[in-house]
Amino acid sequence: MNVSAHPSVLYALGYGFLTGLTPCVFPMIPITLAIFGVKAGTPKPLRVALATTYVAGIALMFGALGTIAGMSGKAFGSPLGNPWIVWPIAIFFGAMGLSMFGAFEVALPDGLQQRLSRVGGKGFAGAFMMGLVGGIIAAPCTGPPLAVLLAYVATTADARWGFVLLATYGAGVGLPLMLLSIGVMSLRPGAWMEWIKSLFGILFFVAALFFLKNVLPALAHFASGRPAFGITMVLLVAVGIAIGAIHASFHGPVSERARKTAAVGMVIVGLFGSINYALTPRPLDPEHALVWLSDEQAAVADARAAGRPLIVDFMADWCVPCKEFDVRVFSRPEVAREMRRFTLLRVDLSKGDDDPQIAAIKKKYQADTLPAVRIVTADGAILARTDELVPADRFREKLLAALPAN
Repeated sequence: MNVSAHPSVLYALGYGFLTGLTPCVFPMIPITLAIFGVKAGTPKPLRVALATTYVAGIALMFGALGTIAGMSGKAFGSPLGNPWIVWPIAIFFGAMGLSMFGAFEVALPDGLQQRLSRVGGKGFAGAFMMGLVGGIIAAPCTGPPLAVLLAYVATTADARWGFVLLATYGAGVGLPLMLLSIGVMSLRPGAWMEWIKSLFGILFFVAALFFLKNVLPALAHFASGRPAFGITMVLLVAVGIAIGAIHASFHGPVSERARKTAAVGMVIVGLFGSINYALTPRPLDPEHALVWLSDEQAAVADARAAGRPLIVDFMADWCVPCKEFDVRVFSRPEVAREMRRFTLLRVDLSKGDDDPQIAAIKKKYQADTLPAVRIVTADGAILARTDELVPADRFREKLLAALPAN
């Protein structure tokens, strides 16, 4: 995966930065400033170096979790189509969303918080050690967003990507504390902290729906690749925010609570629909429309009869990079035009590979993770392969190189 330009990196950084501004993290400020030695006469370069070391500790801690999630992706992915797995995940996200809206409080025991706050000490070693445990102290707020990111990373089955994405999130969490320590910004408790919690509450409910769509067809079908659908979803989000999804309170009068409930519902529906729109291929004109076969034997027979190679696409409903392939590569007219010169086979792994026939196909085409796209001859020889999302122009080059000389 091209980590340098992937939008998820910016999302993770922003997600982490907002987490660092929530009430759960606010109690860490005096502890952090004490570790950095922020006092009159402390040289600013030293404060910057200590703050950077602290953020590096947070990033390393979260990055390690991301690596583990990426390595476990193969085992984690398939159950995301199992209702017995998906429903508990969705309920957890829903409960965390309710906690963000003040339905109940999630907090570490005071004794544990005090014990963790004493980890480390002063100097660079102390700053780094405090960074390693900083995410645990802020667990009431970092935990739910972290779970969302880890679940996403697990679907990619990419340990390197998992480290980059989660380390970026960790850097975002530590960024406000870093800016505070070097005097770039100052914070005072206020209504804005509740606004951030409302935003997180909405995102958690959207995450719950995102996982549920793997087992609830009605949610999966709430999508369209047509621009009108996308515009409608954006308008829902805009109107919901305008009437109080973020700034209104559930602690005010009945009328305000009713307005916020309606507004939150509009934003949740709009964001969920926008995600579905972003992951739905745009309709192609008949000249570029693609026809995928699902029977491997029939696809091989078709390729032999036509004297052309095959494109084998391994996908699953829960695989986000697979859907990105559909949207960002296969739906491009210049790519689709070349793909029509191949026999197209799509192997659905949404239910796992317990089926011996599916397992044999995976072994035949050496597909051990998702996404996985293979360009092969009718006899099964692999001409080109990719196990990560690639730009449309690069994929088109692979197609042209695999076509017969004539």
